[in-house]
Amino acid sequence: MTTASAHSGDRDAIAKVIDTYIGGGISGKSSDMRPAFHPTATIHGYLGPDLIAGPIQGLFDWIDENGPSSELTYEIANIDIFETVATARLECQNWGGHGFTDMFTLLKTDGGWKIVSKIFYLHPEE
Repeated sequence: MTTASAHSGDRDAIAKVIDTYIGGGISGKSSDMRPAFHPTATIHGYLGPDLIAGPIQGLFDWIDENGPSSELTYEIANIDIFETVATARLECQNWGGHGFTDMFTLLKTDGGWKIVSKIFYLHPEE
């Protein structure tokens, strides 16, 4: 397999991980997005002046508390891969009425690609 085709397969696999993450946002069920994350994943970012930082369970709790975002749309702005590590940037609109930029680091594990960290930016209200 050439590097280009390997990256193509990895890119598709990472896109599926991101689809799993987004699916949980749309459904409002953390159980739908949990498979996208490594068990030790972390989250960091600001919700207004409040820093959110810690284990990914904080995101799962927020998803379960806030419910579905059926109008959620997104675009994968970038995926960068090097062997068994990758980064991805997402632009999300209408997530509970908000816009977010999410950046992920991913690790290729025996179970496939998993998000190991998420940082996010909450766009100001327009």
